[in-house]
Amino acid sequence: MTQASRLRDLLAQDRCHIMPCCFDALSAKLIAQEGYELTFMSGFAASASRIGAPDLGLMSYGEVADQLRNIADAVDIPVIGDGDTGYGNAMNVRRTVQGFARAGAASVMIEDQLAPKRCGHTPGKAVVGRDEAFDRIRAAVDLRAELRESGGDILILARTDARHDHGLSEAIARAETFAELGADILFVEAPQSEAEMREVCANLPGPKMANIVEGGATPDLPNAALHDIGFSIAAYPLSVMASAMQAMVTTLRHMRQDERPGQMDFVELRRRIGFDDYYDASERYASSRRDHSG
Repeated sequence: MTQASRLRDLLAQDRCHIMPCCFDALSAKLIAQEGYELTFMSGFAASASRIGAPDLGLMSYGEVADQLRNIADAVDIPVIGDGDTGYGNAMNVRRTVQGFARAGAASVMIEDQLAPKRCGHTPGKAVVGRDEAFDRIRAAVDLRAELRESGGDILILARTDARHDHGLSEAIARAETFAELGADILFVEAPQSEAEMREVCANLPGPKMANIVEGGATPDLPNAALHDIGFSIAAYPLSVMASAMQAMVTTLRHMRQDERPGQMDFVELRRRIGFDDYYDASERYASSRRDHSG
């Protein structure tokens, strides 16, 4: 079963999947180890981790695809990749979808922001016109069809940020057309109340994703409430990275005072990284080492 097929099966379930977002291979591995069934490579978190810079369109397509490849190689759960605006026109979108599929993504997110894009919960973002937005999704869907003809597969997660400048009705209208064009998952970014979240889900078909940024514009509701509203996925793009950053800052401040705060012990650290699995697998080849030493 492909990761795309696994993701489809998850979306067919009557539940809202909690999806912590990763930023590198290690964070993705920890998410999988804790039993989560899918993850998302957050563009915000990946930009911070890989280049130490804000999510303002500074990472190139090549850097993003490389980060995604490392993440997908590290885990056996579906990974959704943040494809931003597709890095150009409709032909660039096609290349992005194809590259993400080759990197191992189960799904690729394509959005309608004006390049360079911005985090959906920060000021200054704007969206392209409807025609260009629809062309991006049409190109992504066309490439998905071509992949299937050759045995590949990937889901299209279509995002609109139109709520910010044009209101919720425009955002819903765009997402509705995304669905008509063949998008598999719909994502209306930054609804600003529970009532708006309910309006989104009531007016759109198929699986919907909520994006929960602690301190952001969208209410941070319990998972049961998100399921009741109609969401299939609840993405938490910054929770893991924010926790990791807080732990690192705390450790660094304690070390300046020659103190050691509580931290993961060395045995568990090695196990989670994969040392134990490596040693267990290497025992299959121990006979050659013994023969050589004898």
